[in-house]
Amino acid sequence: MHSIGNRVAALRSGLGRAGLACALVAGLAPTLILGVGAGQAQAAPLPGGLGPCVPGDCPDPFPGINNGPFAGRDNGINIFVGNDFLVRGRAAEAEGRIVVLDDFDMAKDTGGSSVYNVGIVGVGSRVPPPDGADFLTTGGDITVAPGQRLLAEGGVVRYGGTVTGTVEGTLVHDPDAAQPYLPLRDQLTAASQCYARVDGTPRPATGTAVNQGYQTLFTGDGTSALQVFNVDFDLTGPGGGQQGIAFANIPDDATILVNIVGANRVINTYSGGIDDATDPFNAYRERLLWNFPDATSVNLTGTGQFQGSVLVGQQASMTTVSLPGMDGRFLTTGSLTHTSAQTGVEFHSYPFNGDLPDCGGEPQPVTGEVRVEKTDAETGDPLAGAEFELWEETNGTPGLQTSGADPDTRVGDTCTTGTDGLCARTVETGTYYWRETAAPDGYDLPNP
Repeated sequence: MHSIGNRVAALRSGLGRAGLACALVAGLAPTLILGVGAGQAQAAPLPGGLGPCVPGDCPDPFPGINNGPFAGRDNGINIFVGNDFLVRGRAAEAEGRIVVLDDFDMAKDTGGSSVYNVGIVGVGSRVPPPDGADFLTTGGDITVAPGQRLLAEGGVVRYGGTVTGTVEGTLVHDPDAAQPYLPLRDQLTAASQCYARVDGTPRPATGTAVNQGYQTLFTGDGTSALQVFNVDFDLTGPGGGQQGIAFANIPDDATILVNIVGANRVINTYSGGIDDATDPFNAYRERLLWNFPDATSVNLTGTGQFQGSVLVGQQASMTTVSLPGMDGRFLTTGSLTHTSAQTGVEFHSYPFNGDLPDCGGEPQPVTGEVRVEKTDAETGDPLAGAEFELWEETNGTPGLQTSGADPDTRVGDTCTTGTDGLCARTVETGTYYWRETAAPDGYDLPNP
């Protein structure tokens, strides 16, 4: 009989906020403790825990844009797309975890680079997802044009439909790949409206936004912890050209919420730089949210490194990004086109750590995935045919109890590992135990 190994893994943080920790307890089944990361609690964060770096190895502070060694790891979702993600032109790469509810379609222009990187990129914050995490998740199909390559090296590409073309990374077909993330779409739409309006009227502003032609200047009140600006114009210069973006009278550590209303909106800017020390716009990056509650068309263009996170609330929208850099979370309930005539246009992974308006309603549960992997202890090969039960700690007694007057609670049906050796469940925060009940043919059960 062969020896076996059970590897408890926690690689998919379900809705972004959950920090997953796992431990093997001597004499007990593998224990998984799923909980919100320490120090991340906020009174009114983005829905589903989106925004902050998901702990494990979060740098503090996040470094500026660079091409040096990895500065840490972040399992939070950096890009969320409610419809389709289209890669066009000469778009280069998208750092961090990406979740697309529908299709991912890559068809770049000929004559430039034929690759598009996801997860790990050459230049960015250099804080990629954990090794072996889901770099790209799609609920639908992945299509890569002939002669082009989608690179997710070091990570998993989890897809619900089909794959056409060349994808480099660990491919996992999962018809339910998008299931844990489906609630986010409506939650983000509701939040986008709430941030912009209170009972149907514009949210009271704390400052003014004035398009001065050469720049749009946002002037705060100097005191409020949440600086709110309402904008009903494009951030463009004369004739639709580029302009600067500047903030004044903003308290240290204040959150900045910019509500840009209207059906069609354009930002064309040169502001934001590679070096944090040379452009004051960069200083607001991790506490700045650009909210588009109404737009069905959003165009983000220019030559700058755009700072701050973006939320697009209209599910029938198309956002087109052609800026050299997008430095922050990018969350759209509609579709996204990443394109440019120039090379090197990129999404960079940076957290959003701001405190937003409390929109009320019942708080959404934080969920994440608990996973166990069955492997051959000698070769490390994944093993199919192992049967596992998942139990939740509910009786207050440390360790797993499956019988007696007050046992813990079994969760769902028995799971049998497939060819990838994995059993996984999406659950709310808590402490969980995987209990192996049958080993694959030719293998012994673990002891205990």
